[in-house]
Amino acid sequence: KMADSDDGMEEQQPEVKGKRDAVRRVKGRGADDAAAMKDHESRFQRETFEQVESDGVSKGPAKSVEGWIVFVMGVHEEATEEDLYDKFSDFGEIKNLNMPLDRRTGFVKGYALVEYEKKDEAQKAIEGMNGATFMEQVISVDWAFSRGPIKSKASTRRRTDPA
Repeated sequence: KMADSDDGMEEQQPEVKGKRDAVRRVKGRGADDAAAMKDHESRFQRETFEQVESDGVSKGPAKSVEGWIVFVMGVHEEATEEDLYDKFSDFGEIKNLNMPLDRRTGFVKGYALVEYEKKDEAQKAIEGMNGATFMEQVISVDWAFSRGPIKSKASTRRRTDPA
């Protein structure tokens, strides 16, 4: 192509091909098998796969391997496992209680996991303790595992006064 410049002389500009005009080359390991890979991908999309068996319930709590786990949020940083055990054992026999500590400070991270053997015991704990005051702090209690979409909550931040 020819273009006019300011001084009246003509300049030669080379034609530039776009990236789309160029042929795409496959580089690296497996470059020779590009056609085989394409065939494999199409077969993968046609396959039918096994699924984890379901009891037909698509929403609600899901049982862990060993029991029904309740997630407790907003636990006071100076709470002990004994305090939490005493509060939650009113609803049934606690199979396991886990209250992680912050490595740097040694205080509770602010949440705990309480495991019950039976679903109805865990359900009673959720109903009885969700929104309750524990060591002058409001706690939130819900299922640790659920099958359906996550419920949207306005806020999970700690509150020191019951709302």
